[in-house]
Order: sequence, then structure tokens, then C-alpha cells
Amino acid sequence: MSREDVRRGGSQSRGNGNRSSQSQRNGSRSVQSQGNHYRSPQNQGKRRVNKKKKRKRKIILFALEIIVLLILLLLVFVWLKLGKIDVNKLNESKMIINDLKSDDGYTSIAIFGLDNRSNGKLSRGNSDVIMIASINDETKEVKLCSVFRDTYLDRGNESYGKANAAYSKGGPEQAISMLNKNLDLGIKKYVTVDFNAVTSCVDAIGGVELDITEDELQWINSYIETTADVTGATPKFISKTGKQLCDGTQATAYARIRYTTGDDFKRAERQRIVIEQMFSKAKTSNIAKINKVIDSLFDEVSTNLTQREILALASAAFEYQMGETAGFPFEKDTDTLGKMGSCVIPCDLVSNLTQLHEYLYNDKEYQPSATVQGINDKIINDTGKRQGDGY
Repeated sequence: MSREDVRRGGSQSRGNGNRSSQSQRNGSRSVQSQGNHYRSPQNQGKRRVNKKKKRKRKIILFALEIIVLLILLLLVFVWLKLGKIDVNKLNESKMIINDLKSDDGYTSIAIFGLDNRSNGKLSRGNSDVIMIASINDETKEVKLCSVFRDTYLDRGNESYGKANAAYSKGGPEQAISMLNKNLDLGIKKYVTVDFNAVTSCVDAIGGVELDITEDELQWINSYIETTADVTGATPKFISKTGKQLCDGTQATAYARIRYTTGDDFKRAERQRIVIEQMFSKAKTSNIAKINKVIDSLFDEVSTNLTQREILALASAAFEYQMGETAGFPFEKDTDTLGKMGSCVIPCDLVSNLTQLHEYLYNDKEYQPSATVQGINDKIINDTGKRQGDGY
């Protein structure tokens, strides 16, 4: 064998060896590649569980997004509704507002009901209804106290006479100041309504149940007729006594009855009964009815409650519980005072305010201000009525 043959054989042997080594490496990579794609049954199960968890998270997130969207839409809806209210910003620098400690934890609101048939406005008019609403912010108990409209008080600027004239003379600013000055209160907020507002609201909630007495039946239909003339409603007269479902016109007429036993004191009680019945009915009403109430009522309300404050009150509406109702003065007498006619006289103012502050704010340590002491002395001097002279 020649040297050349030996060289060719060695070269061929090395070539075959290289190809064999490359083939082994390729085979090794192939096995490794197959190993990378291989998944055990346990791993495959985990992968399916992870996919399900991801899908579940997506569903939960989607549901939360829908809930948030609905809440935002509801807030926008309420906000638009609130835009219908006549929000009247008062000039507090011109008002009398006492700085009390006893009313901390309470929301106090003055409520005025106007007989504004002559002008159709909520800025002026005699206030046939004067009430103080005291809301316990913690317990959500609501107490109502009527201030009898003919109560002899300082209406402003030491002009003494019937309390209901304060609103007519100076609108809500003077009416609130009258309450704060004479009763040692710190009220800043008010709500004013008229006949139409009460009638519309009662109709919107489907009426209220009232117990009509024989005494009231003699007068209610004439009030139904005059109320219908003001509101433009078709009058439906009442023909029997006892408990019955009354529409808005009938309920408003009931609250206006004055010429029965008890006179104006009984009328103030009827007004509180109507409010209590409206409150109870509204709490059990569905969203459609509440929306109807908002649509019918908000155009006929004047207030200085801000939209934020109204939303805060509304958010807890179903938690509120109606507590006691009362009339002020607690001890009183009536007398004719010159051209003013028959007035309600507190006997005396200081002792009545002691009861009032305990009633509204559970304040058993009330001490009358020097201003109230002066008003008390003036009332006694003008009327001769003192503590113990009333009923």
C-alpha cells in the first residue's frame, strides 16, 4: 500500500468520525428539544387552573367596573335632579346665629310653609308653618317642633308681634334670625315649601292615611276647595269620618284646618301628622316613586342646603327614625293684643326654652342668654303673663 493510500484512508476515517460525532450531537439536541416540549399531567393541570383563575379575575374586574359605572350614573342622575332645587345662599353676616355647644352632633333645620297665593314666590309671604327639625347625627332620630305662628315674639329690630310675619318682612334670613334670637338657637339651614309642594309630594307617594274626625269633617271640604283653586287640582271631597287614604289636595286641606277645638295648636299638630305620614310612606317607596317625588317637589322648594349637604342627608334617608313631635310654647296662653288680634303668649319664655333645649338637644343644663332674658321681661311687661299663668 502506498503512502498516498494510507493518507486517504486516515482522512476518510477522520471524516467518518467527525460525521458520527456531529450526528450524536444532533441526536442529543433532538432529545433535549423533545424534553423541552414535554409536560407532565400535573403541570398541564396547573396550567388549566391558572387559566381559569385569570378568566375569573377578568369576570370579577368586569363586574366591579359595571358596579362603579352604575354608581357613577346614579350620582350623576341625583346631581342633575338636585340642580332643579332653588338653592338660595343666605348672607349669614346679616343674620343672628348663636354659637351653641349643646347642638354639637345635631343637624338643625328651620322649615317654613308659605301661604303665597298672592305672589307665588318662596322669598316672601307669611309662614303658616314654622317648624324646627332636630336630627341626631348618630342615632338618626328626627324630632319636629312646631312654633305656633301667632306666638308673640321679637320679629326683628325689637318689633314685637306674631312670629309668622318675620318671613314676610325679611324672608328666610329674618325668619331664621327670629328663631335664633328668641329661642337661643344656632340654626343656619332652612327649607321653604308652599301648598303646591305638599300636594305634589303626597300625590307622588300615592297618598297618606289620615284619621278624619267629625269636627274636622265639617271644615275639610271648604279647605279642599280653596286648596284646589291654588294648586289647579280637581277637588275630591270627603264624605265620611275615620281612617282613609287622602290625596295631596285632601292632605294639604287637612293640615290647614284651623277652626276646630284646639284652634291653631291643633292645626300645628295636624301639620306634623301629615309630615310624619309622608315620611313613613316615602321610606317604603320604590325608586320610581322617589324619582316622581323629586320631579314634583324640587321645583317648589327653596333652601340654602348645598347639593353636597342634600346628598349627605339623602344617603342616610332610610336610617332616619321619626321621634317625638311637639309644639312651642309648651306652657302658653292666648290674649288679644290690640290691632294684632289673638296672640299665643309663652308663660314664660325662659321656662319654655328650658324645655325646648332639653327636647331638641337633650340639654339639661341650658342657661338663657341676656338677650332672651330681655325678651322675656318685655313679653311679661306687654302681656302680664308669667310662668304658671298658662296651660
